[in-house]
Amino acid sequence: MNRRLKTLLVKTRRQVFSEMLGNNPSLFHGEGYDFSELREYQVGDDIRKIDWTITAKLQKPYVKIFHEERELNIVAACMASGSLFFGTHRIKQDLVTEITAILGYSAVKNGDLFSGVVVSESVESIERPTKRIFGVNRFVESVDSLKLLGRHADYIGGIRNLFERIKRKSVLFVIGDFLTSVDLALLSRRHEVIAVIVRDRFEEEPVPLGQVHLVDPESGKSLQTHFGERSVRRYRAKVIENDKALYRHLNRHRIRFVKIYTDEDPFGKLVKLFGGRV
Repeated sequence: MNRRLKTLLVKTRRQVFSEMLGNNPSLFHGEGYDFSELREYQVGDDIRKIDWTITAKLQKPYVKIFHEERELNIVAACMASGSLFFGTHRIKQDLVTEITAILGYSAVKNGDLFSGVVVSESVESIERPTKRIFGVNRFVESVDSLKLLGRHADYIGGIRNLFERIKRKSVLFVIGDFLTSVDLALLSRRHEVIAVIVRDRFEEEPVPLGQVHLVDPESGKSLQTHFGERSVRRYRAKVIENDKALYRHLNRHRIRFVKIYTDEDPFGKLVKLFGGRV
């Protein structure tokens, strides 16, 4: 394990195990918890748990109490493609690595099972479910060392294969840049799916570069072209069209999602996604 990755893992473990405070000790809250009872609000209770309907009727604040129904099965599905080998602040692959570590450590801290999957045009590898930090580190290291150039992430065929491979109902994080057509409908029928979109800001807001030599990181094809104002406008229009279709699809199937850029702190964005429960 290289020094850069060791530093990242130390930082991430400190965030997860030291900064996660409050009544809920994990990022994850949903399918694994079941409503238990209502009780009168006590000092220190999470105000997000207040049942405002009952509070209004009884003129006293009441909170909903949940109990853990069963352990969760947390799955991080990393969509491996050549396009992840890009970034201006840092490459997107590094961001995917950090996100995977956060999810893995959070699962371990909460006593849930964690497994990792690498997907391109099909499922390439699956890390067996674990509750140990060693198992999380092993998968995170495998993501960090992925050779991405020449790979194509298939968000339709690869996802279909993922559905066939993961039988147990899971909280399934699909992590990728989502720059091609996506279909998560099948997965959402069996699992609680959460899309984690990783991007570099330059991908969405490029600037004119003049005469450039471009290389497709997935196919390896190269192109000499002039990337001026007109090209920038056409490119931006395609990205906007792609993302509008993506958001429609995710909203239609009630799939939560978060977009994290390479210059952002993924821990903070994931906390915000889950309503600040950590």
